[in-house]
Amino acid sequence: MLFGGKGGVGKTTCASATALHYAFNYPKSSYLLVSTDPAHSLLDSIAGSSVPSNLELEELDAQTCLTTFKVQHDEKLREIASRGTFLDDEDISRFLDLSLPGLDELMAFLEISKLVEKKSYNCIFVDTAPTGHTLRLLAMPELIRKWLGALDALLAKHRYIRRHFTRSYSQDELDEFLKELYASVNRMETLLRDTVSCCFIPVMLAEELSIRETLTFLDELKRLRIPVSNIVVNRLYADNMCPVCADGRSSQIRELRRHLSELPEYYLWGVPFYMEEVRGLQSLKAFWEGISVVNVHAAEGPQVDFATFSQSILIEGPGALPPLETTLLLFAGKGGVGKTTLACATAVRLSRDLEGKEVFLFSTDPAHSLSACLDMQIGPEPVKLAPGLTAMEIDAEAEFERFKTHYAEELRIFLGAISPNIDFAFDREVMERIMDLSPPGLDEVMALSQVMSLVAQNQYDIFILDSAPTGHLLRLLESPELIDQWLKVFFNLFIKYRQIFRLPKISRRLVQMSKEIKQLQSLLRDQARSALFAVTILTEMALSETIKLVTTCERMGIRVPMLFMNLATPPDGCGWCSVQYERELKLKQRIRADFPDSHHVLVYRRGEPRGLHKLEALGNALYQSVHEEVLI
Repeated sequence: MLFGGKGGVGKTTCASATALHYAFNYPKSSYLLVSTDPAHSLLDSIAGSSVPSNLELEELDAQTCLTTFKVQHDEKLREIASRGTFLDDEDISRFLDLSLPGLDELMAFLEISKLVEKKSYNCIFVDTAPTGHTLRLLAMPELIRKWLGALDALLAKHRYIRRHFTRSYSQDELDEFLKELYASVNRMETLLRDTVSCCFIPVMLAEELSIRETLTFLDELKRLRIPVSNIVVNRLYADNMCPVCADGRSSQIRELRRHLSELPEYYLWGVPFYMEEVRGLQSLKAFWEGISVVNVHAAEGPQVDFATFSQSILIEGPGALPPLETTLLLFAGKGGVGKTTLACATAVRLSRDLEGKEVFLFSTDPAHSLSACLDMQIGPEPVKLAPGLTAMEIDAEAEFERFKTHYAEELRIFLGAISPNIDFAFDREVMERIMDLSPPGLDEVMALSQVMSLVAQNQYDIFILDSAPTGHLLRLLESPELIDQWLKVFFNLFIKYRQIFRLPKISRRLVQMSKEIKQLQSLLRDQARSALFAVTILTEMALSETIKLVTTCERMGIRVPMLFMNLATPPDGCGWCSVQYERELKLKQRIRADFPDSHHVLVYRRGEPRGLHKLEALGNALYQSVHEEVLI
């Protein structure tokens, strides 16, 4: 049973509450609750409580999984490589050290597959990463087959030679190793598509951005033939006379009505917006008690006039706009905290204030939200939104596929000009597939290098990044060092085997990528030209993730001058709002104490600003009216 959806919608809570429900109600059965999100929240959700003895918790550590896999199979992998290519032991060691599957999604897939095959549990509950990365997890069978195909190509040459000279070939331990991995992948894919044994439960909020992402998610799940019948709509406002709750409820019902026709085949289950943060054993046990069928025919509450948005008491402690010399500004935080909205509002504000300057707003999240937030179609090519403002949603996967296509084409032309013989007949396929053994994060780093080329062209003055949720952003920030090592291995091959491996166009592209990666690293550490604006909401789980984010940034030398406390409960509401406000007040005090070097901006919850006009109003409220440096 997998729970997925946009970051911040409550996947971890739903997965934890469901696992506890089964564990308590079926004590003779055994269960596993596992997280595949790089920024784990399971232990934060349980909050130190003792779980039933028939329930185990596991936060998968991708690096540990990778290390274990390499220790178990390192000898086999080296033997496969040595049999099938002209690379020597030193080259093989370099590639295996860097290029074994390291994607957290891939290692999670292999680990869960192994647990399913052992049949150690009656049911496994999976708390997945945010949408884009979960889809990569679910599409892992195809990726693993490519990886296995690369290994199989290495063995093909050995098989041919044995048959040619001995007239026979019997499968050995290495063939069995690959065969078993193929079988494991096929079994897991069959399970994911089994309507009896597997179900995927999307979790969403009744908000435009969340609903749109869920619809895209559902289309992809349908394409992958993964069964979905139920959708959880989390944090529904109560039906009362409180203006804050009434406005929230009205907005939720309106958005659900708009999209109901696109969800005809699914059951929608509503979970109330609980007074206290759902965290710890008791609140998790009670989580599903308030569930009900979503009623989109309920009456809507009063509307908020967005014409007075900027004049309303929405912001406490507005910040200063970034210094004029700023080149790169990153918005980062846990999924669902409002990064996209604040990044867009900031970009619109800067494009209005900085006359004669060009602002470039872009997203690296696999599940992009810029189009929904700006209420305009944004894609993988730059789109001019207004004077001084351009936006783009980078398709990292497509960028990498183009690179692999160019590589394969140049390799085909080069090898086609060489006298064909036994070695090259097989080395051709090996070298074509070598990109399938590339390190994790290469596609995303290539996408960022594309932005660095725009920086070098001086066409834009300030770049604003709407990043992926925390776990994947941190991996992306740390990836350049791994990619740089991988590039060095390739350069060594080009030099060492220049008579065999002569690809001038790809060589130039890799050299350019290496330069752009170094420029990116330099820019991130240049505290005069770049900064990261952290975004959080006032919950314990979000605070925990924010601490990880800021700590990593400090270690990497990335400046964090601003911290937005977003979606705060206004003080002038009902009893429910008052309880929320008091709970959040304690967290505000902790945040101010934990992050004394950042300026704190409190943003109250009020509607969902979409479109340039509403975002401009929000941008005007977020920042001071004069352009000056943030005081730290």
